[in-house]
Amino acid sequence: MGRAFEFRKARKMKRWSAMSKAFTRIGKDIVIAVKEGGPDPDSNSRLRAVIQNAKSVNMPKDNIERAIKRASDKSQGDYKEVLFEGYAPHGIAILIETATDNNTRTVANVRSYFNKCNGNLGTSGSVEFMFDHTCNFRIPAEGIDPEELELEMIDYGAEEVFVDDDGILIYAPFESFGAIQKELEKREVEILSSGFERIPQVTKQLTEEQVADVEKLLEKIEEDDDVQNVYHTMQE
Repeated sequence: MGRAFEFRKARKMKRWSAMSKAFTRIGKDIVIAVKEGGPDPDSNSRLRAVIQNAKSVNMPKDNIERAIKRASDKSQGDYKEVLFEGYAPHGIAILIETATDNNTRTVANVRSYFNKCNGNLGTSGSVEFMFDHTCNFRIPAEGIDPEELELEMIDYGAEEVFVDDDGILIYAPFESFGAIQKELEKREVEILSSGFERIPQVTKQLTEEQVADVEKLLEKIEEDDDVQNVYHTMQE
């Protein structure tokens, strides 16, 4: 098992823990996808992926359809994806993915979290290089040989395939998302969920007291409505 497996295992219980937060995040993803490629999931691969993720967290079909309809309305504001980088106490690098309709507000909020928790908001590129940008797909395990699948999907960019309690996970570089999605759909393999993650290349172990300092900052960041995902280099 490689870094992707260990990373996923550590984050599994934390990610999408609050259902209302999950629905808010997916709602923004739908707006971004529709604005980018239109409201028809058959011709919009990004929207297809978001709908799969919505179903994976039990978002009601009516909610999904309403979100697509709202996103198609020309009066609906655009969300801009903005990446923030910085350091928590004790040298822990933090990468924050946001989707915002008011960048001035988001910048001010994120800066305040770092300032209040003895961290430092960095400049663009200051910590992003410490993380591998990856994509992932979850498919059902039934009737599929993971080792055979891995050998076949290598041609489409897959780097790691493993089984967990919820199915088979395929990890690949960010750039391989389209090729793998297309191939799985061509094979009529059900995609339960898919997404993107940033896996730290190196992690740092802290004492309990130091972990508490970092967690204080992480909690403030994760509570912000504009924040989609938070990644860090603290060992979990």
